[in-house]
Amino acid sequence: MPVYQTVKEMTGALAAARRGGLSIGLVPTMGALHEGHASLIRAACAENDYVVVSVFVNPTQFAPAEDLSAYPRDLEKDRRLAEAIGARAVFAPSVEEMYPEGDSTWVEVGGRLTGLLCGRSRPTHFRGVTTVMTKFFNIIRPDRTYFGQKDGQQAQVMRRLLTDLFLPVELKILPIVREKDDLALSSRNIYLSEDERRAALVLSRSLKEARGRLENGERSRAAILDGLKNAVQSEPLAVLDYAEIYNFPDLGETGAELSGQVFIGLAVKFSRARLIDNIVVDLG
Repeated sequence: MPVYQTVKEMTGALAAARRGGLSIGLVPTMGALHEGHASLIRAACAENDYVVVSVFVNPTQFAPAEDLSAYPRDLEKDRRLAEAIGARAVFAPSVEEMYPEGDSTWVEVGGRLTGLLCGRSRPTHFRGVTTVMTKFFNIIRPDRTYFGQKDGQQAQVMRRLLTDLFLPVELKILPIVREKDDLALSSRNIYLSEDERRAALVLSRSLKEARGRLENGERSRAAILDGLKNAVQSEPLAVLDYAEIYNFPDLGETGAELSGQVFIGLAVKFSRARLIDNIVVDLG
């Protein structure tokens, strides 16, 4: 399976695919592929004739103190996994290819959507995501693109981007893939020590406890948030970044009493690793 590293190579291959009447799916990744990514690639292969997996560690979505240089990279391993599932190409451009000298255009989703949750502690993050994704959409021009619910806020930012710019791309959001012990799969899990790996289960455990309280009739937003925060903060190795509840899917503000569909999100730090997780609960 080919790995295309320039825009010219990628667009040439896609032009041939389009001439053959093939539908195109895009699975955007930063590499270090795991079973969560694999689930997206499988879904894309089931619904499209020609699937492109992008592998690009995007520098514009990292803040200066974040893990850009340390982010795990293994392009050949990623290529083999994508090929085994059925992808037709990997697009792995260099930073210079995606941001050539003189590049000075940004694409930004404004408003509250990018200012809450991860956007609060990472204020430039989503501008980097939406800029690079607009570039990918213009290069690949997919019929469909695939994101995971683990990055639930990012998925809704993508929905806003596609809607606002009238981009003819169907957005597919797939469920979170978890380890057997319920830890959400993440490329950053590799940073965890053995003790931190055990401690990281506090994310899924506290979310399950919140779901259980809601299913048993609790509707107080404050009570659910207090329970989440107390559960995370009871783990000595965990440093809480945020615990939040919003309406779903628009991530609008809830009332003091929860109703409808609600998104409960967590971000927790363990020394080098910052992990996120979430659940969506339908309260009817």
